[in-house]
Amino acid sequence: MKKTVLVVDDELGALTLIGIMLERGGFNVLKAKDAEAALATLDQNTPDLIILDVMMPGMNGIELCRTIRSRSETALTPIVILSARGDAESVMQGMEAGANDYLPKPILHHDLVAKVRAILAQSAET
Repeated sequence: MKKTVLVVDDELGALTLIGIMLERGGFNVLKAKDAEAALATLDQNTPDLIILDVMMPGMNGIELCRTIRSRSETALTPIVILSARGDAESVMQGMEAGANDYLPKPILHHDLVAKVRAILAQSAET
């Protein structure tokens, strides 16, 4: 059975590209352009993994990560933050907010797919 990944990014180009990478990697992909759309999607679906961008209008990816963690349905859903901001402080904030991993943008197709598979495999063990 295909695993489902929710991708949240306000840049349409990035959203499309990440979606294509994951679909080619064998995943179902749900997309949201901001935190509001992501939370609305999560009201309807519980994906196997969530990929968040940090810099978004309104609620940023760090706040969204905390919000996702505070909801009982998604408290344990693996979250990967994918961001152009790769400084130590941003990474720390992401991890403190509850992200399972923090990856730099741009990311190569095989790196993204391998990371998503590895995190899903880890979460299947717990």
